[in-house]
Formats: sequence, structure tokens, C-alpha cells
Amino acid sequence: MIALNHNLQHLFSIAQKPSKTGIGLMSGTSLDGLDIALCKFTDNGLSTHFELVQFITIPYPDDFKLQVQQVFARRNADLEKVTLLNAYIGSYHAELILQALAQWKVDPQEVDFIASHGQTIYHAPQRLHQHKNYPNATLQIGDGDHIAVKTGILTISDFRQKHIAAGGEGAPLALYGDVLLGNKTGQNRVLLNIGGIANLTWLPGDGDFNRVLCTDIGPGNTLIDAACRKYFDKPFDEDSVIAYKGRVNKDLLTALLSHSFFDEKGPKTTGPELFNLAMVAEAQQRSGTVKISGEDLICTLSAFTAASIAGFVKENIAGDHVKIFTSGGGARNPFVIGELKKLLPQATIEDSSLLGINPDAKEAILFALLANEALCGEPIRIGVNPAVLMGKFCFPV
Repeated sequence: MIALNHNLQHLFSIAQKPSKTGIGLMSGTSLDGLDIALCKFTDNGLSTHFELVQFITIPYPDDFKLQVQQVFARRNADLEKVTLLNAYIGSYHAELILQALAQWKVDPQEVDFIASHGQTIYHAPQRLHQHKNYPNATLQIGDGDHIAVKTGILTISDFRQKHIAAGGEGAPLALYGDVLLGNKTGQNRVLLNIGGIANLTWLPGDGDFNRVLCTDIGPGNTLIDAACRKYFDKPFDEDSVIAYKGRVNKDLLTALLSHSFFDEKGPKTTGPELFNLAMVAEAQQRSGTVKISGEDLICTLSAFTAASIAGFVKENIAGDHVKIFTSGGGARNPFVIGELKKLLPQATIEDSSLLGINPDAKEAILFALLANEALCGEPIRIGVNPAVLMGKFCFPV
């Protein structure tokens, strides 16, 4: 009888454990820092229970942001730079993980796995790139082997590729975790994440998984943040201070909302490749609003985020008394949330902490959950989405 090598034996032993300790990582398009969530999981699938043990966001230094921005969402990028960053980001994320564990006084040997989303640098669904001979595609860098070797912890990474290989667009992957953690029979729920891009999962109260919808909606913080950097030299509009100083320009808002993306049926995906300042400048040209003040622009872009979310909810989610649970950086944007409440008066809007999910940690938690499923779960069919387990296994040695 041929014995398994020690890595496979270790993997098998982790998969059999009744309780697992995992780290979920998320580095979003806002490039504000690395979210690190230390979680405990028992069971899997619809029986999953989790506990968020520790959470931290370690801010990225300006030089790191500049390096990534050189290749981020660019059709023409330096291939050598992409190659170098793939290794560098993996190693850097490993350093940040070890830093967090030391701060929490947790021995790396106590952690069963790391779930690494990586850093998205380009997202290219076929309906947007329109190259007939090429499928949906996406690219996240920050190699998982570098994380595994430098931390000594089994690392599961590159989750989006299996989704694409099975016919999906590679996003949003929140669907699987939202269903496992947020579904409740008898209550119509929307789990709304407002990160760089806004996405939601619609969980009908009848528990019919065929009706579940998970889709990107449009811009979350990406346009607001980009305009803040350009016009105010600020990374984001903290507490909506700038937005509250401006006025919504209705002509520009109408032009932004007329983009063809909003006519497409969900599920669909998007990213900064589409929603960027070039798109805003084009809308300003069409609407004759090139000379509006920076404050009015930030205010209008904030209103745009809220209006695009509310418009999708009104058109696609039936029934009154929907409970919306928000997460992501946009959940702390008072202007956006205030506008949402005005536009959706029949909905109850609260953050995801009411579900026991830290709204800042949610995406990192969800990737840790996907890794737990990759270890011991079974594929679940939800709506039109691929029934797959996602993630590549990277061993420490």
C-alpha cells in the first residue's frame, strides 16, 4: 500500500477536524489595506457555524499602493512589473499575517489554513471585453505558495478561477457565504456589500435557492475614492464631509445612470475597468457639467452609488419589508446610506453586525468560509451559479 506524502496526510487530518481555525484575507480595489480575519469554523455547508476570533485591517503604505496602481485595471501594463508584484504581494501579505498573529499572541501552528483572495488587477468578463474567441477572465496576484512557505500554513488561494472555468464570471463570490451565513426562512433579506464595487445577494424568505440572486450592481466607493484622490488629495470622503458640502448635479447624475451597464440583467460583474474617472469625464461632457465644483462632483458620485443600488433593488427584488444588511467601507458612508434610506423607504437598512457579521470583516470571513468548504464541503447549486468548490491548495513545503 502506497502512503500519502506528508502534505496530503496533513490536509486529510485538517479536513477531518470537527473545528478548524482559519485566516481569511481580503485586499480590495480600494487598496486601503489588508483585511485579516481569524475565524473558527465547525461543520460545513448549511450547517456551518463560525466565530470571528480576531480582526484587523493593516493599512498599506503609499509606496505599495503606487506600485499596484501601475498595473491595476490597465489594459496595457508592464508584464515584468506584474510578474514581480505577484511574488512580492504574496510575500508581503505573509509578513502582515505573521505580524497580526504576533499581535494576537497566536502561534502560526494553531492556524489550520489561510484563505487568500489575492489582489485583483484586472477583471474581464466576455460581455465587456467582447473578444469572441476568449472566455470570461480575471486575474488576482499575490502568489499563494509564497504565503504558505513564509507562514508555514496551508494556503488556499485563487478562488475565482474555478468559478470561471465552470461557466461563471468569477464574481461576485459572496453568494456562497451569504447563503450559508445569512439565509433565514420567513425573512426576505438582501446582503449588500459596498466595497469598491457594490454587490448584493438576494435571499428570498421562502428558502428557494433557485430564486437567489447574487450580482454586482455598479460602483460602490471606487468613483468617490478616485475623485477624492484627484481633487482633494484624500484617499476617501471620511464621514461624507465633502459630499455634504456639495449639491447633487441632476444632469450629471442622469448621464451617469444612463450607462448601458444598468440595462443589463443580473447576474453580472463589473469593476474599475468600467467605472473609472474616464467614464465620469465622458458623462460630464455629455451633460455639460465639466466645470462643476469638486464638492458637487463628490456629492453627485455619492448619490450615483446610492441611486444605482436602489434602482436595482426596485427593479429586481419583489416584495415589501425587505431587510437590507450592509457591509464594506460604504456601509460607513453616511451620505450614501442616508440616500439609500430615502430611495427605499419600504426597506429596513442596517449593517451586517445584526447578523453577527462584522461589516468591515465580512469579505475576509467569506473567503475563509470558501476555504472551509474547499476542505470539507460539497458543491451546492444556488440559482444559475456554478455548483463548485473553489480554491487552489498551496503547501508550506
